[in-house]
Order: sequence, then C-alpha cells, then structure tokens
Amino acid sequence: MAKSIDVSIIAPPDYLDAFVTQEPARVHHVAAQRVLTDSAYRTFFRCESERGAEIIVDNGVFDLGHALPAPDLIAAARAVAAREIILPDVMKDGPATIKASDAAAREILELSDAYRLCAVVHAADDQEWLRCYDHFASSDYVGAIALPASRRPAPEEQLCRTRWTATRYLEGHGLVNEQIVYRLLGLGRTGHLELVEQREHEWIASVDGAAPVILGAMGIAMLPGGPYEKPSTPRIENLGTIPENRFELIRSNIAVVRAAADSNVQIPEALA
Repeated sequence: MAKSIDVSIIAPPDYLDAFVTQEPARVHHVAAQRVLTDSAYRTFFRCESERGAEIIVDNGVFDLGHALPAPDLIAAARAVAAREIILPDVMKDGPATIKASDAAAREILELSDAYRLCAVVHAADDQEWLRCYDHFASSDYVGAIALPASRRPAPEEQLCRTRWTATRYLEGHGLVNEQIVYRLLGLGRTGHLELVEQREHEWIASVDGAAPVILGAMGIAMLPGGPYEKPSTPRIENLGTIPENRFELIRSNIAVVRAAADSNVQIPEALA
C-alpha cells in the first residue's frame, strides 16, 4: 500500500477548534470568501499555517456559484499565509474551465508569483476530460491538479465520472507529471472507501471533505469497512448548531476517514 493521503476536514467556522485543527499540522483547504469576511476564521488558519500547515485557498465557486476575482484570491492567500490557490473552474465543462483558469492564472501571476496554482479537471465526456487534463499537465503555470469527487452513480469506465478510474488511467498510461502536486477534491459516492483504492497511487497528496462532520451531526456513523451510504445532506454552511452529544461521533467519523487514508494526523483534543 502506498504512502498516506493527507485529509483536510471542512467544518462550520464555529467548530474549527473542535474538528479541524491538526496534530501534526499538515494541510487545510480554506474558503477564500470566508477568509476575507470572518476574522476568527482567518486567525484560525493563519495560526495553523504558523504551526506548519500547508494552506490551500479555494476560489469560492462551489459555495458562491462563481469564483472570486484574482485580487481577492491573492488577498485571502496573503491573509492566511497560504501556499496554493485553486483556480476558477466550471463544473462539467472542460473548455470553460481551461478558459477561466488560464485567464485567472495570468491575472494572479501579474500581481504575485508567490503561490502554487492549482487547476481543476472538469469535462462533459472522456475526450474532453483528456484534453482538459493534458492542457493543465503541460501548462507552465500549473503547480497542482485537483480531481473532483465522483458524486453520482456512473459507468466505472468513464474517466470524467469515476475518479478512481481516472487516477488508474493516468498512472497506467504514464500521464502523471512528477513536477505537479495531485489532490482529490471532496469525498465522492463511496466516501472514505475510495481512499483505500487511491492509496495505490503514491502521487496523490491530499483530499478534503465535509462528510464526516455533516453525517456525524446528523447522527450517522461512517463505518471503517462500509457500506457507505450518504443520504441527502445540508451544505456545510447550513448545518446550524451541532449538539455536543454528536461531537464524539463526528470525531469518530473523522478518525475513520483518516484511517482509510492511512493518515496519522489527529485532533489535538483526541491526544489528551
């Protein structure tokens, strides 16, 4: 089995200390718009950066429906001492994602070259997926590539719909660029179980996800060996107050995900 995959837990701002802080501090995905508007959120991740965590600033498109402009992304990155910015992307649209990422990269690099730029691969079909991936893997400005989660049932042979098929294809066809950092965005339809398969690929650096927190807040346990079934869930920003009697279950869910990723990172409170 390959090396571990770092796991970045996504939680509501009021619960960062309870679920998101890491020992040792490794990798955090943060929302650019939240960094710019929430001082407590900003301070938390700035402190995590000072503790050694790699901070990755997301562009806001998943939460807002549109990406923040380049100056705002840089401002957010500076505020939390980030190392990486995820470029704008368009769900299921490779050409539009390439256009948006190319334009944003030019704008960012005109203002600062201090950050690794991460491109996200999107596509409507497999040919488009391969064109999108090849464009980013061969672009001078790309330092990282992110592969979105597979969220709906789809034919397992489809690269554009089944992430573990895509990663096996890249490795099997010698298409992994050793100069690029590879990340998984979100836990997909098989949740943490996918991570056991993805550990076959030593080049995958990290994954982020809110599922352990959301499911735990709903009273749903993530079982180490599965099965993994995710009902309809609220978005993380709509989760509301989490009862304290669900904290232990949430922490257990987080531990299950990290075990699947073979990560030894823990929540500091769990070490006490």
